[in-house]
Amino acid sequence: MPKKDEKPDFEASLRKLENIVRELEAGDKGLEQSLELFEKGVSLAKGLTTQLEEAKRKVEVLTKEGGKLSRKPFAEAQG
Repeated sequence: MPKKDEKPDFEASLRKLENIVRELEAGDKGLEQSLELFEKGVSLAKGLTTQLEEAKRKVEVLTKEGGKLSRKPFAEAQG
């Protein structure tokens, strides 16, 4: 389990979410257990979305402008 300030591993969280989805799709859980799984899944999905947004902001693309290498944010380089 990650420490309080430490972010959970993206891939591990994604695997947990995928397992929850499989369990819910199986349809063999009771209402209470399904609701608990759903809540955990929503929480994991929110955390994964946040991690993806943070990663997107960090991505920089090196471009060549006027003979010089410069850095641009990923979204700006795509636009």
